[in-house]
Amino acid sequence: MMTLQPDLISSSLLTLGVIFLAEVGDKSQLVCMTLASRYRTKPVIFGAICAFALLNLLAVSLGASLTLLVPEKWLTVFAAALFGLFGIQALLSKEEGESEESKPKRSRNIFITTFVMIFLAELGDKTQLAVVTLSTTYSPIAVWMSSTLALTATSAMGVFVGRKFLAKMNVQLIHRVSGGLFIVMACLMLYRLF
Repeated sequence: MMTLQPDLISSSLLTLGVIFLAEVGDKSQLVCMTLASRYRTKPVIFGAICAFALLNLLAVSLGASLTLLVPEKWLTVFAAALFGLFGIQALLSKEEGESEESKPKRSRNIFITTFVMIFLAELGDKTQLAVVTLSTTYSPIAVWMSSTLALTATSAMGVFVGRKFLAKMNVQLIHRVSGGLFIVMACLMLYRLF
């Protein structure tokens, strides 16, 4: 019988929490919410899941490759700086309304529309960079699975719970908690280095 190692579980939970908090109220969740209000929910969810799975696979592959090319000490310093920057950005962020890019165009194939919109909206986004960063330090498989699960959960929240749930949530507080978590992660990375 296979047993899970504590490092694998902790890296999975850490990735899940960081990515989930960072993505709540973000543009991809608004894209899913908007598409679901106009189209059937299943193709929207499946399109989002496939886009996130591919994006996270690319991010984890990049992160794992970096560990072969760059010394671990410098990757840790870079990762800590990036997480610190994400934390400051989240703490200083203002709640934004729905942007033009989250308004869907009519399409016969909802799955492809969702996939393309999510893929383009998230390419190079802070959560994808966080996945790259986490995969330089933790198990790439755990990071990929956990980040995809977290992004799937936020998309499902956007689709199923929709505007009513987000209207009652203090999105600014979620951003503050996310920012604080990123800064704590940066400090922990630097602490473990020295």
